[in-house]
Amino acid sequence: MNSKPLRPCNKPGCPNLTRNGYCEQHKTAKADNNRYYDKYNRNKKHDQFYHSSSWIKCRDYIKIRDNGLCKHCLNEKRITVGVIVDHIVPLSIDWTKRLDEDNLQLLCGGCHNVKTNEDIKKYGKK
Repeated sequence: MNSKPLRPCNKPGCPNLTRNGYCEQHKTAKADNNRYYDKYNRNKKHDQFYHSSSWIKCRDYIKIRDNGLCKHCLNEKRITVGVIVDHIVPLSIDWTKRLDEDNLQLLCGGCHNVKTNEDIKKYGKK
């Protein structure tokens, strides 16, 4: 017997109850959206890079170097756990800096979203 309580589906306006995030109807719709994005929009070169052992080692080093704390939050005298290693100059702008330690920083999710929006304004769509 499943001990998790039933709760509403995460899809806005869906009345179905589920024990997981999405009901059966919307679970497949979400998977289809991801499949479409992966096939037509995702940059294959960047995707391969982010799964490479050289990136994983470099990413782990940056997390240690920055003591696991968000750089932007530290500059504003806040202590926040960093979760995303970010390229200061995006990969799409300068591929040669992809493993350059001076081009990498650890950010929390909120700061990363702000920076990504700034990059889109500055450099255009990724």
